[in-house]
Order: sequence, then structure tokens, then C-alpha cells
Amino acid sequence: MKTPALFAVFLLLAGWLRAQTVVTGTVKDGKGHPLRGASITIKDSYDGGTADSLGNFHFKTTETGGKTLVVTNIGYNSLEQPISLAGTPVELRLVLKESLSELKAVTITAGSFTAGDAKRGAVLSSLDVATTAGSNADITAALKTLPGAQQIGEQEGLFVRGGAGYEAKQYIDGTLVNNPYYTSVPDIATRGRFSPFLFKGTVFSTGGYSALYGQALSSVVLLESIDLPEKSEVDATISPLVWGLGTQQLAKNKQSSWGFSYNYVNVGLYFKAVKQVPDYFNMPQFHNADANFRIRTKNGGMIKYYTTFAYNDLGLRRQDWDSLNMKDAFSLTNHNWYNNLSWREYLNNGWKMDLGAGYSTNLDNIGQRVQDLKNQPVGFADSVFWMNNKSFSVDQQQQLAQAKAVFDKKLGALSAIRFGSEYWYSVNDQRYRTFRRSIDTTIKFHDNFNSLFVESDIYLTNALAAKVGVRYEHSSVIRRSDLAPRVSLAYRTGPEAQVSLAYGVFYQKPENSQLFYATNLGFTKATHYIINYQKMSKDRIFRVEAYYKRYRDLIKTVPIYNNYYYSIYNNSGDGYAKGIEFFWRDKKSIKDFDYWISYSYLDTKRNYLNFTEKMTPNFAATHTASIVMKRFFTSIKSGVNLTYSYATGRPYYYIRQDGGKYDMLETGKTKDYNSLNFSCEYVPTVGNAKARTFVVLFASVSNVLGYNSVYGYNFSYSGQYKQEINPPAKRFYFIGCFLSWGVDRSQDAINNNL
Repeated sequence: MKTPALFAVFLLLAGWLRAQTVVTGTVKDGKGHPLRGASITIKDSYDGGTADSLGNFHFKTTETGGKTLVVTNIGYNSLEQPISLAGTPVELRLVLKESLSELKAVTITAGSFTAGDAKRGAVLSSLDVATTAGSNADITAALKTLPGAQQIGEQEGLFVRGGAGYEAKQYIDGTLVNNPYYTSVPDIATRGRFSPFLFKGTVFSTGGYSALYGQALSSVVLLESIDLPEKSEVDATISPLVWGLGTQQLAKNKQSSWGFSYNYVNVGLYFKAVKQVPDYFNMPQFHNADANFRIRTKNGGMIKYYTTFAYNDLGLRRQDWDSLNMKDAFSLTNHNWYNNLSWREYLNNGWKMDLGAGYSTNLDNIGQRVQDLKNQPVGFADSVFWMNNKSFSVDQQQQLAQAKAVFDKKLGALSAIRFGSEYWYSVNDQRYRTFRRSIDTTIKFHDNFNSLFVESDIYLTNALAAKVGVRYEHSSVIRRSDLAPRVSLAYRTGPEAQVSLAYGVFYQKPENSQLFYATNLGFTKATHYIINYQKMSKDRIFRVEAYYKRYRDLIKTVPIYNNYYYSIYNNSGDGYAKGIEFFWRDKKSIKDFDYWISYSYLDTKRNYLNFTEKMTPNFAATHTASIVMKRFFTSIKSGVNLTYSYATGRPYYYIRQDGGKYDMLETGKTKDYNSLNFSCEYVPTVGNAKARTFVVLFASVSNVLGYNSVYGYNFSYSGQYKQEINPPAKRFYFIGCFLSWGVDRSQDAINNNL
């Protein structure tokens, strides 16, 4: 009986062994790299295996017939592949595609620095701006420490990669800011109008920016305002220069908030303590008030409204550079009102909507008179007409209403397409009067500006992405249209490292001062080519970028003489800019120590305006560099900040109109620019736990060593005499106390510097 039973067991075992199938193979990614730990299983069974360090796998299965093999690995799309099991060995070569992940995906960085976007890494946060020595909480001043920006001290604006200040534009929540700076004062740079603490994110694009934005040849600064505050709070500012009070109130359900603030600036006491070169007969005064409300929608979107009103008044005298016995008295009164309404909403099926509207009005009353040594107005004979032309008044008003709509549709995990339209309606008025020749002219023009744009983010893999877009624009005042293509690529070359490329065509209308006298002009044009390499971790950033820009259709002035001198305009100018830039930031090597180093090399020439040939513009330095250092002492809640900036000398020219031509009477270079700036802060906590006041004590000194900067020269009409353009004072001092009730700002300062 035992023999037949053992024989039966042997037959069953032999049949089972014959039914087993050996499955072997490899699992690799799209680049041929083995995927260690990949799981390979027969669907709806317990049979399978795991890939080793070389991507090889081996297992046996008793399943037979047509089955489905399932292959999975973290970070990759799962694979299902049909397989036939018939007892004979099966060998497979399996390839998994990397899944698209927002955390792992490459980002396009050519031509832009970002802050506030955790995926890309913050370059400059709001607190970074405030604690950058020499910036005094001015966004533009802090951005000047990044590569690409020039150290210009005699006029406001960002001068980027060979571009003039008016070729860089600012946007808040997607809509254009028409007057982001206080009105110009001769030979003195004015501040930006907005506090960095209004914004949670900043993109400083030095070129190659998105098709969603236009009308900027060189650069855009994109500012995204904060959403809801964390808590209700009351803030106060006390200093010899500025007094302020504000509040932000968060609703109990934390779905809405409102706030307002008011600041008053008067430099009278400061100017008595620190001697200024101009003679101020009307001490500068500034009134600034703003208000906001924010509402979170049911779908997680945001509705935000922000309004600000500013008024300032000043008057100053300087030595007239045509006569040692005369003075030039300049006066300015400015009213500015800005409004911004935005609505971001998340719709169904991966759609997102961004709507924006804005209105701003800016009124400048400017006057200048030639005065004698007793500060009395003086008139001159017609034979010295250039002296009479120095006594005038200008009343200018700019109004801009705008609306913008952008729709965004997700395509898969990361890819997206967005499209939309933008409309601006602007009205510009100018009245110009002279005192001696009785000229009184009023000029007015309006413009309907329309644009359409479409752009797509295309993620082929986590390592390869593209942004492709095109923008169409039309301006009614010049009756011209343009079509601007934009393309960017990014490729990950290794852990935390990538290479990006960007190409784009950018257009800009002529300036209002030119359109007042000529509307038969076309758009100016710049074509950007950019390549960069960036390696970025949580606490370190290394970046190198090279670029080339080609300018076309720049505005040229053509001299005309018909009993008196004047000029007409055309689009015959051109030029180029090229260079290379480096940036390194390190918050890791030394505990509680943060520093960054930037360097820019610029080679640029233009033949535009009254240039007699292709020349380097007087706002372009060949070499610029900055070193920013911040050391925070957590034990005593104090910080010390230093910034050193350097730039080689800039060219200067004296070009005079003589009859029907321009003559170059003098050319040269200013001396090199150097500036060492210092600031410090102390953040104590005052009061008990129930009634606590959070305090920031702040002090700063700009140009600590008292270096005598020369930004350029003003020339007499004859060209015989010239006058240096210097800062109003060698140093600028500031001390202030910032108080907060409700939110611990001291902890923000500490966390930002760790």
C-alpha cells in the first residue's frame, strides 16, 4: 500500500514543478539607470520579486496562462504589462517613466530670481529686503544687490542689463503699477512707494519673462500681495523721520480681514542735523495712507483689494551751472492714488481663474525758476535763450485704468495651459509754460492698449520642462501692433542642479514725454537670449547666467533749427547688451550667518536719443559687485548687517545741439563707485504674556566710510564748466522703533536669520 501512495505523491510533485515558470529581467528608468527596490508582481496573486541594486529580478510562479505583470517604484509611474506563463522561462526588459512631481520637477529659472515660492527657493524675502544694509526697506534698493542691476544713485528705477530705468516695470497681483516710484527730483533717486511687508512673493526678472506680461524691454518685478494675516494686530512706527500707525484685523472665522495704515514723513529735523548739499526752501513732507480688505472664497480662492493715497511737497535750490551768480529753484507737489482689485478662484476640472482690475492717477505740479543770490527770480534777454528756458512750470496728470483676465487649465500632474487678455486705457495731460517767452501749451493724448496671450507649461519628465508662449499687443495712440514669441527650457543635470535657456521678443511703447510731441512712432524692440546654470539646496544657491540682447527701433531724436532749437523723433536707433553674471548665497556654512555675493559683467552700446554714434549709455558700468552679510545673535535677539557695493566708472557725455546737428563736446568716465552700508536690529519682548508688546529697534548708516560718489556731470551750455552730480549728503542715518501688538515680529526676525 505504501508504494502506490508514494508513487502518487511523486507524480503530483513532478507536475507542480513542471507548472512553475521562472520570470527574470531588469527594471530601469528612461535613461537606462537601474531602479533598485522596484516591485514586480503577478496581478491578483502572491507571486513576485524585488529588483536588486543592478535592477535585476528573479522569481518563480505557479500561475499559468495570460496574466498581467505589475511593476511599481516610488517616484515612477506604475507599469502593467501582459505576460504569458506556460512553464518556459520568461525574460523581461522593463522601463518605468518617472512620475511628475512638483517637489522633484525642474523649474525654469533663466532670467529670473524668485522669492516666496518654496519650490524654487526664496532669494529675497520681505524681511531680507528690510535687513539688507543700505536698502532701508526699499525693494528696489535691495534688488540692486542682485546681479544684473546697476548702482544708479541719481535717478530712480531699476537699470537692468543695459536697459534704462523706464524699461523695467512693476506689477502687483498681475496688474501694472503706473507710478511705482515717487516723482523724480533732479539728480536725486527717489524711493519706491510700496513696503516690502505688503508682499509674500517677489519675482525679479532680468529678462526672458512670461508672455503674461509686456511693455518692458529689460525687466519686470512681479509682486504678489499677502493673503490673510495670521492674527489681528496693531503696528506703530516711531522715528525722527517717520511716524506711522496701522492695523490688520482678522475675522473670527479666519475667512476675511481688513486693515489700514497711515505714515507721515518730515525730514526737517534730520536735515538740520545732517547738512544737505541742496538748499531746501520747502522741507520734503510725505503723507501716505492705505487700506485693504481680503476675502477667502468657498473654493479656496482669494478676493483682495488694496488702495493707497500719497501726497508730497518739496522745494530745493542748487547752484546754476551756467552762472556762478545764479541758482536753480525746483519745486514739486505730487498727488498719487493707486487701486488694485484681484480675484483668484479655483474652478472645476483643474481650471483656475485670475481676474484683476486697477486704477491709478498721478498729478505732478513742477516748477523751476532761475534766481539770483538773494533768491529772487531773474529774467534774461532772448540772446541767452537757454537761460530763459530754465524757468518754466509743468503740470502733468497720468491716469490708467486696466483690466486683466487669465484662465489656467491643468494638463496632467504639472503641465498647464493659460491664456487671457489685458486692456489698458490711459489718459495723459501736460501743460507747459515758460515765464519769459510766454509759451503756454497744453497737450493731451489717450491710448487704448489691448493684448492677447497664450502660454503653456510642458513637463516631459521631472528633468525636462518647457514654457512656450506668444503675446499680441495693439496700441491705438501709435496705431501699431506687435507679436512677441517667448520660449524657455529647463533640464536637470544632477541633484539640485539644472540648466535653463530662454528666448523672447519684447516690445515697449515710446515714453509719454515723446508721445506728447510725436505719435507717428512704433514700438521699440528687444530680443533676449539667455542661458543659466543653477544649483540650489535649502540653504545654498549658486547661479551663473550669460545673456545677449539685441535692440531695434529705439527712439532717436533728430535736431531741427528754425529760429529756435527743437527735435523730432523716429525709430532709427539700435544697440546691444551682453554679459555674464554670478550669484552665490550661503546660509549653512556658519551658524546664524547669511551672506550672498553677486557679480555682473556688462558690455552694451546704443545709438539712440541724441547719441552721435553707437556708445555705451551713461547708466551702464562694465563691472558691478555686491557682498551682503547678515549675522544674527539668537541669545540676545540682535542682528548686524553689512553691504558692500562696487561699480566701475560710468561714461558721461556732453552733447550739444548746434543748428541742425548734435556736437560731442566732452566725454569721459566717472570714478569707481564704492559704498559700505551698515544696519542693526534688536528685537526685545516687552510686557507679560497677556499684554505683550513686540518691539524691533533698528538703526542704519549708508556709506559708512563717507566715500564721495560721482554719478555724472552737469555741463554749462558752452561746455566750459561742469558740475559733479553727487548724493545730497555723504551719509544717510536712520533710527526707528517698530511696535506690534498681536503678532510676534521678533520671532519672524529670528527665524529668517537661522
